[in-house]
Amino acid sequence: LYGAYHKIIPLVKPQSRKAAKPQVKKADVVGPVCESGDFLGRGRRLSVKEGDYLAILGAGAYGFSMSSNYNSRRRCAEVLIRGSKSYLIRKRDTYRDLVSKERIVKADRL
Repeated sequence: LYGAYHKIIPLVKPQSRKAAKPQVKKADVVGPVCESGDFLGRGRRLSVKEGDYLAILGAGAYGFSMSSNYNSRRRCAEVLIRGSKSYLIRKRDTYRDLVSKERIVKADRL
């Protein structure tokens, strides 16, 4: 939406030599929630197939630092990658976290 560039890389498991590598295709990468014009990447050449995972590096508002509960979405988990090791440094919010501060209060008690 704001013209930011996010590096996008496929996350792949080592495969046997016999496994067919997906073709390189031009694709738009979008997020699941924001505005209809919100693209994480436009016209990217990616070698992926349905069900594959992508890493979106420096994801701006899709990462935790700019996150909110817009459209009642839970905040994401945070994972630190250091070399070949990964560490969960913040768990994803639960539904209970999302609604924990909501209350039904009679209007005359406000």
